[in-house]
Amino acid sequence: MSILEGRNLTKHFTAARGPRGRFGKRPPVRAVEDVSIALRAGSVTALVGESGCGKSTVARLLAQVYPVTSGEVLLRGEPVRAHRGAAFKEYRRQVQLIFQDPFASLNPFHRVRYHLARPLRLHGHARSDAEEREQVAELLERVSLTPVEQFMDKMPHELSGGQRQRVAIARALAVRPIALIADEPVSMLDVSIRLGVLRLLEGLARENGLALLYITHDIASARYFAEDITVMYAGRLIESGPSEELTQSPRHPYTRLLLESAPDPDRVAPPAGERHGEPPSLIDPPGGCRFHPRCPVALPVCSTEVPGRTELGEGRWTHCWQAGAALSR
Repeated sequence: MSILEGRNLTKHFTAARGPRGRFGKRPPVRAVEDVSIALRAGSVTALVGESGCGKSTVARLLAQVYPVTSGEVLLRGEPVRAHRGAAFKEYRRQVQLIFQDPFASLNPFHRVRYHLARPLRLHGHARSDAEEREQVAELLERVSLTPVEQFMDKMPHELSGGQRQRVAIARALAVRPIALIADEPVSMLDVSIRLGVLRLLEGLARENGLALLYITHDIASARYFAEDITVMYAGRLIESGPSEELTQSPRHPYTRLLLESAPDPDRVAPPAGERHGEPPSLIDPPGGCRFHPRCPVALPVCSTEVPGRTELGEGRWTHCWQAGAALSR
């Protein structure tokens, strides 16, 4: 059974500016449309797509930071209906979000000890100063910030970017969650330390049975880090499957373009293909498949009808008319 699941999630925002339509209302920004995704205990699932495709909005819907326009979020198979009070506090304890920017996610006026002790106190895990100090030390050890005495009383500005992100991860672990949502957790870190943070997250998921959603624009890191990859484009999911199979034989043209754009040491020269334009506006997205204006193999039906889900077997599926036509031959 899935630990955390989103079913048919849709999120529309009101445009901050632009022309007004009838009755003086601005058109909605269709950030997420009919997204379904499930996270399993002890498993890493990657949600991949370019900037602006709606990945972070999905993360915030699952973490209940944003209310859904339609659809539902389920925790351990039960719909989440609490949006305030004790039940909502308990949900937030079980589902933790790790933000992209480690420089902004920590209060610059408080020491590391405070950032880790506060959630312990708020959720009743530490009831004395001795328990608090012991558990803060354990959290620092779990994220490999040792010796703990050296880090416990440091201010955020005294830490490197990688160390700050490890503190943010430790803070998420302090409340003993069952699901972690990591929203681009290494994109703002130096390349030399990204692998260490990813291995830390992977080890925590495996050892503690956490369901981990890894959100990234880098399909190459998702391939080596996640067991399953789901690809998103312009607010919709377009392909999903086991990481190795999906990256070795992608079925959706957008997934193929993502893989071609990823650095590859075995590639003799970069692909010389033509430019395929820019992502569409989510205020007025194209009809049919949203990728069809950029698709090099689009069919006439792609511009008029939204493709249904084509099952490819072995846990793989795609939303693509071209893939469906090839499968029926």
